[in-house]
Amino acid sequence: MSLVVFTALVGMAVAPGVKNPILAFASLLAIAVGAGASGALNMWWDADIDAVMSRTARRPIPSGRVAPGEALAFGLFLSAFSVLTLGLAANWFAAGLLAFTIFFYAVVYTMWLKRSTPQNIVIGGAAGAFPPMIGYAAICGEARWESFALFALIFIWTPPHFWALALVKSADYARAGVPMMPNACGARRTRREIVAYALVLAPVGLTPWLLGVGGAAYAVAATVGGLGMVGLAFDVWRKDEGKPAIVACWRLFGWSIVYLFGLFATLLLERAPWAALWARWEGWSHERALRPAPFVAPMTEREARSRRARNLAIGLALFAFMALIYAVTLARLSGAVSGGAG
Repeated sequence: MSLVVFTALVGMAVAPGVKNPILAFASLLAIAVGAGASGALNMWWDADIDAVMSRTARRPIPSGRVAPGEALAFGLFLSAFSVLTLGLAANWFAAGLLAFTIFFYAVVYTMWLKRSTPQNIVIGGAAGAFPPMIGYAAICGEARWESFALFALIFIWTPPHFWALALVKSADYARAGVPMMPNACGARRTRREIVAYALVLAPVGLTPWLLGVGGAAYAVAATVGGLGMVGLAFDVWRKDEGKPAIVACWRLFGWSIVYLFGLFATLLLERAPWAALWARWEGWSHERALRPAPFVAPMTEREARSRRARNLAIGLALFAFMALIYAVTLARLSGAVSGGAG
């Protein structure tokens, strides 16, 4: 959750365009609420397997602190609230991306991929990679190559990060019947896949620098961090038995968090000097009063029709998303009722 919000913040910071602090904060809050909505829907659907896994047994539903129906209602409400808030505070393109992200995580990953394929975390990792794109779009209203580079960084980072944990917690996933890579394909193949993804991640981590998003400090951080990921991945591959294997997995898992946080923190420090931002905010009203109003070309009829059509399409997509969520919910509840009746 914290990484979701932080990467979205960095997406906002590196996006071109004027950043109104109040609207930026409202947009970031909407993205955070959307992440919470995804988590609530995930925990509602996965309550049965959460109860048998030591890592998740203390979550609100398995521990009895929250009823499943309450979590479902809360998740659906937060989903609608976050999408509408982002649309009103920023733009409907960013809101559409947020809606798709919630749908992808709650339906595509949680309800389908997680229990059906060992590639669940590979494909499902896209849900965790969207936040910087959403933050970027909230500022400039579109997705450019820079935001795709941030997406790719998180997308390639996700498998080695989670597979390192899955190697340690494989017994938990086996009890729950979740086909994570170590359980479905074996620990040896998982270690090879971790090395392969780490080798791809190292150059992908440099992509924001190549596109001009990051500066020299980012290039150094990405190089050092990428080499660290590769080195620790090879360590996981070499040590495959006993306590050394567990220690190697935990070291890679911990370093992967430091790696991703460090890269995004470097981007933030390079591209968003908070002192300057605060100074601009303090003098914003005075400067606005003194400078002449800028000339804004009137919107042509064709541009106006195009904008109305785009807003209508996004609105219909949001409506379809919510309708699908409700349909899936009703189907699951109907199945539970008929199952209980039988």
